[in-house]
Amino acid sequence: MTHGFDKDFWERHWRQARAGGLGSMGGNPPNPYLARETSGLTPGTALDAGCGGGAEAIWLASHGWHVTAADISSEALARAAERAASSGAPERLQWVEADLGAWSPGAQFDLVMTHYAHPAMPQLEFYDRIAGWVAPGGTLLLVGHLHSSGSTGRGHHPPAEVSATCAAITARLDGREWEIVTAEEHLRTLTGHGGRAVSLHDVVVRAVRRR
Repeated sequence: MTHGFDKDFWERHWRQARAGGLGSMGGNPPNPYLARETSGLTPGTALDAGCGGGAEAIWLASHGWHVTAADISSEALARAAERAASSGAPERLQWVEADLGAWSPGAQFDLVMTHYAHPAMPQLEFYDRIAGWVAPGGTLLLVGHLHSSGSTGRGHHPPAEVSATCAAITARLDGREWEIVTAEEHLRTLTGHGGRAVSLHDVVVRAVRRR
């Protein structure tokens, strides 16, 4: 793999983000797909797998969800907790430092989601793993980097091993067990550091567990 994506990697990543004042890591608004894909759901229990700076977990908590937010990086969790303190819903948030390739929550959730999380295991196997934490009738929301021939790991292109396609993801969700609600690939543009335009190629999959 291009990166180890282990604890040391992510701790360095978040320390550098803090030192560089990169608002994109700890201060950005929640991913736009989150509101679109969950606004029609009844709030319940949720797991944010690889929560990073906590934007998505905090958004869910502020909309009535009880959220377990897990990440391997203590640096990321510290920033997330700081941000949550002023969110108005910190009592509905639980922060967990965990290696998602080994840790198990010991429970199932009404919603399991992940946004651009890259663990030290193959990306599709990671999606398989967290899908097992969705309760019957619950929702799985996966937002990741779209795999393309340009996924080299240089510049703003993620390395191929952390990317996926809708077809690759949905092929692993057994139709007898899952109903696919959303399977889309998008290109969107953000304003990055220094005002530069940053293009993101996204894959978004939402599925409901039948049983």
